[in-house]
Amino acid sequence: MNSTPEFFDAPERASAATALAAAFRDAFGTDPAGVWSAPGRVNLVGEHVDYTGGLCLPLALPHRTFVALNPRADGVVRVRSRQEAAGEVVVTLADVGAGSPDGWAAYVAGVPWAMGRKGFDGDLLTGGFDALVDGHVPYGSGLSSSAALECAVAVALGDLLGAPLDDAGRAALAGACVLAENVVAGANTGGMDQAASLRCHEGGAILLDTRDDTVSQVALDLAGAGLALLVVDTRAEHSHAGGEYGQRRADVERAAEILGVPTLREVDPADLDAALERVGSAPDGDVLRRRVRHAVTEIDRVARTAELLRAGRAGDVGGLLDASHDSLRDDYEVSCRELDLTVDVARAHGALGARMTGGGFGGSAIALVAADRVGAVADAVAAAFAEQDLRAPRFLAALPSEGAGRDL
Repeated sequence: MNSTPEFFDAPERASAATALAAAFRDAFGTDPAGVWSAPGRVNLVGEHVDYTGGLCLPLALPHRTFVALNPRADGVVRVRSRQEAAGEVVVTLADVGAGSPDGWAAYVAGVPWAMGRKGFDGDLLTGGFDALVDGHVPYGSGLSSSAALECAVAVALGDLLGAPLDDAGRAALAGACVLAENVVAGANTGGMDQAASLRCHEGGAILLDTRDDTVSQVALDLAGAGLALLVVDTRAEHSHAGGEYGQRRADVERAAEILGVPTLREVDPADLDAALERVGSAPDGDVLRRRVRHAVTEIDRVARTAELLRAGRAGDVGGLLDASHDSLRDDYEVSCRELDLTVDVARAHGALGARMTGGGFGGSAIALVAADRVGAVADAVAAAFAEQDLRAPRFLAALPSEGAGRDL
């Protein structure tokens, strides 16, 4: 098998938007009202804690999903994708609800439905629209292609409605996107992906407190520190709508109920042993102990990583990334063969730290490496996949980028 690393580059935004507007004219016979885009994200640390009140530290990628959109007045959404061969999907907004429509169109039609239930107002939310999608976030990579699609549609609708697009307005749009994903698409995810896609700024990550949805900006000048964040898309596909993800969420919610706290965020790391003993007495206590241990220690790792970054010590966070992966692999049990192989090989070839990122069960891993070691680490990972007869991975450069907005 081929062991030459394949790098997945993001297109230049202005040219991608211009090309999509032209494609929209060809598809629908009229100019779009505009073109908007939203980025995928990679989470530096803070995995599987966004639904238990935790802290996360994601950054937006330069890889974006673009949406050209034009309003209608008949209550219909017509949507096409340049990546889908199935052609046009037509949805009547009055029929949108839990589990309807199915497939990728749920991430489009679910957004106006959810915005209406989150207090947004305007004929556009019931009148419908035509949309053409062009996605450049690798699908199934664990880099939030679904959230990028939702957020691109949301920022387009918000912009056309004249909604404020300051941080508070973006937080409100993120909440609508989460509702659309949870209810219409049926994926019981937390809110980190949407917050990152809408609220990140170029040159930094956000420290997201999912207990109250507040964010603070954290500068991430990896290049200035002589470092790079290499993303490895293992191409081991996953699905957030699958039962394993939902079971993990149910586990931590049950553990919080046993401990008598709203979320596991309320468990102080200093009191972890006592909490583990308490949940360990439940019939499924061994599983719950491991889930609680991951959540509490992961939240603490995020806080410590943010402190190091703010102190200009990006090179010192590698051990925390390593510990995060080990916890996700052993206590949360969401890793897989390809993710573990990537992490092990990256560490063996000089990465300062490496971990899986995203929901797991496939998807991507990240490696913090010296800038001059990116090629060597990518070569080693690609060779290891070839040796084990695995599908060749793809590599991305994680350059902290800005959130969703209008491009044309």
